[in-house]
Amino acid sequence: MVSLSIMYQLIRKILFFFPAETAHTLSMSLLRIACSLPPVKGLLKKVFAPREKPLLLWGIRFLHPVGLAAGFDKNAKYLRELETLGFSHVEIGTVTPLAQAGNPKPRLFRLPKDLALINRMGFNNDGAEAIANRLKHWRKKNPTTQLIVGGNIGKNKQTPNESAWKDYQICFETLYPYVDYFTVNVSSPNTPGLRSLQEPEQLKKILQALLEANGKKSNPKPILLKVAPDLEPEAMDEVIELSMQIGLNGLVLSNTTLSRESLKTAAGKIDSIGAGGLSGAPLKNRCVQWIRHTNTTTQGKIPLIASGGIFKREDAQEMLEAGASLMQVWTGFVYEGPSIVKKILCAKK
Repeated sequence: MVSLSIMYQLIRKILFFFPAETAHTLSMSLLRIACSLPPVKGLLKKVFAPREKPLLLWGIRFLHPVGLAAGFDKNAKYLRELETLGFSHVEIGTVTPLAQAGNPKPRLFRLPKDLALINRMGFNNDGAEAIANRLKHWRKKNPTTQLIVGGNIGKNKQTPNESAWKDYQICFETLYPYVDYFTVNVSSPNTPGLRSLQEPEQLKKILQALLEANGKKSNPKPILLKVAPDLEPEAMDEVIELSMQIGLNGLVLSNTTLSRESLKTAAGKIDSIGAGGLSGAPLKNRCVQWIRHTNTTTQGKIPLIASGGIFKREDAQEMLEAGASLMQVWTGFVYEGPSIVKKILCAKK
């Protein structure tokens, strides 16, 4: 594991010479080429796959608790590669009904001193229909896969908030045959007005429409909600109360934050980057606090996925002890590299 870490540190130095979004595309393209060669794919799986620690949640068998958060594989292009690296689940998206380009580049920025990223991607994706077709092809080609796929769904930028529920329903119906669970994203800071959908009246309309449609299916899928870390405690308690009231299956805590407090990166650099959601190590303590608060408030009745600042085994252990059932990495994957799942799950010596 030490040699793998040192090797990735060298590779990371090279990747960090490129703009963040370019480095992401380049590294995943190279991994795709590697995984297209069976002997290389087999070697990678042997090197990076962790020991299984199966758990059952919502009737779904996860090989272990560590998955990849939404935003990394927006268009379901790298599922084979991410399964090879040992992730138990991958949340694709955020998917919107219509394809959209997202915000102008550059829109993804590294803060190495803080082990953080700032992004203002803006739900760039290929659209629900194209992504559903890609998932259909992947499932046909990999009928025995044990990788769990979540569908993170949102609304198109031009859709007014009063009609947002229709966009979520379109994504739900389109992706339903091909994903194992859904996460409703009303908490990204990068789509104007989206976070106002977390207000109880708007949120209830969206979630009830999805739960009603889900209830008509012969095999209902779990529906989760991804929450912003910037909610005031009273607003968070309203979300928790609504989730319990309508029978939501789980919460993902949390999305990126607008806060720039206590960063080591120079203020001038932060200002030059501008708007966007912050992820990574600075979010960890807030994530642990929300997990613990929500778990206590619900008496453990709503499963929680921890997402924010998970880099190593100790971070993951904090999340589990606070009440999380699963966890998702993203920024940690960028900084720690392809061995992150194995590092998190390795036995403590």
